[in-house]
Amino acid sequence: MDLSILSSLVVLLQLIGVIVVVAYLLTRSRIFPEILDGYPTVKTQIILILLFGALSIYGTLSGIDFLGARINVRDLGPMLAGLLAGPWVGIGAGLIGALHRLTLEGFTVYSCSLATVFAGLFGGLIWLFKKRKFAGITIAVIFAVLMEAFHMALTLVMCRPFDQALTVVTWVSIPMILANAAGMFVFALMVENLQSERRMQAERDTLMREMERKNTELAIAAEIQQSFLPDTITQVEGFDIAARSVMAKEVGGDFFDIIPLEVVPIAKGQLGVMIADVSGKGIPAALFMALSRIVVRVNATWYGRRPAAAIRDANTIIANDSKSGMFVTLFYGYLDAGTRTLTYVNAGHNPPLHFRAADNSITELEATGIAMGVIGDADYEQAEVQLAPGDILILYTDGITEAENEQQEMFDLTRLHETILASRSLTAKEMSAAILDAVRKFTRGYPQSDDITLMIIRSV
Repeated sequence: MDLSILSSLVVLLQLIGVIVVVAYLLTRSRIFPEILDGYPTVKTQIILILLFGALSIYGTLSGIDFLGARINVRDLGPMLAGLLAGPWVGIGAGLIGALHRLTLEGFTVYSCSLATVFAGLFGGLIWLFKKRKFAGITIAVIFAVLMEAFHMALTLVMCRPFDQALTVVTWVSIPMILANAAGMFVFALMVENLQSERRMQAERDTLMREMERKNTELAIAAEIQQSFLPDTITQVEGFDIAARSVMAKEVGGDFFDIIPLEVVPIAKGQLGVMIADVSGKGIPAALFMALSRIVVRVNATWYGRRPAAAIRDANTIIANDSKSGMFVTLFYGYLDAGTRTLTYVNAGHNPPLHFRAADNSITELEATGIAMGVIGDADYEQAEVQLAPGDILILYTDGITEAENEQQEMFDLTRLHETILASRSLTAKEMSAAILDAVRKFTRGYPQSDDITLMIIRSV
């Protein structure tokens, strides 16, 4: 490239820098969002006409005189105006730049003035073709190149003497085309980045609204699920009962229930006690939990002293309604205060622990059937345990024994046994608190990965 052409290009690029700064400030103004939306108000259109018209004048005044012509970036302002807000804004800015150019001397005055108006018009037509949106980097840069080539062609057609026009075009075409293309590229890049920011912000806003909606729904679900758990623990003479459930998330699949059985013709002092753990977590588990609880509760009330029959029929209903492959492990017992016995069914649940006060031993109430919801015609057996004064039953879900600390160590049964022995003289509520506190101290704040449910039945 010739040295004079290179020096002209450098000067034009310096002019472009000023125009780009002004354009950048426009992109950060309050009116630019409505421009990007494609529907600028009349006030905004007038502002754009004046602004880009002024930039067109600046592009002329700061140009370089050459053989009676002026090397400039006058057309960039109207081009940007048209690409941003349509033909009327582009033509308006072009007319301002053209009228100013008409006041100056030079044999290219008419071709340059006309080209400036065409720059705004063509930019506006592209805006309409793109459905009132900015055309994008590629189209904008190609438009700038073609527009300046058109400008050069007008000069050759309209200006005389032709030899002088040809000389001017030969020397100024490359700097003007490159400078206008560079300025258009930088501005188009800014617009694209701003549009990307807007899209990302819109996506963030949508995501935040969706999260707020889900959080609201989760809060409602958690409140509904919490309402399923007994507000107060029904007590019967001779027993001290306490229960607690701590969800790993807003909602979960663990649940417990105390079922007063006096609503049917059974002697006083009868209770149904239940603890269960649904496979999975979150909303699906909570819904399956609600189904299981209601079905078991209804059947338990109906069958009274026959836990095995209650769980058998409940399992049939749950298995028939379980389309997702979910299941529930459950321990249900019929507590008779008169005989101090618990007649129970363990449907695949963690074996409850029976602390015997007579010899300080701990035994397990093993499973008497498979988890509910697996097989519709599963059979269940019931067993009975005698609860002497001082004996304690500890019903729990695996969220206790499988609670982990930072070293991925589990709380396990050994630590649970130790905690039971250490707190055996406490009330049921105090013992429940002691076990949960032992789990918290063991995990040391490590995130809870599973729901925790605990029920203590103390014979007094």
